Amino acid sequence: MAGRFGYGLFLAAAILLAVDAALGQGMQTFTSEQAAQRHCPADTVVWLNTSSANYHFQGDPWYSHTQRGTYVCKAEADKDGMRAWASPK
Repeated sequence: MAGRFGYGLFLAAAILLAVDAALGQGMQTFTSEQAAQRHCPADTVVWLNTSSANYHFQGDPWYSHTQRGTYVCKAEADKDGMRAWASPK
């Protein structure tokens, strides 16, 4: 039992480290939507859920409402391997 729990913690930590490493590959992150828009005026600003590596467009229910996240430019997020959130319908 303890081994499974330890493995689960190790796996969760590895995933978080991978996402954090991906964030450092040239994608600029911003604490405000306005700052992100100034950085990429010709691109769409999205909200990146840093826990899942999914981004949300303005109007999505999770846009700026996840526990961990940041504003980024869509083109930079795509380049760094982030993906759009697929709404379950």
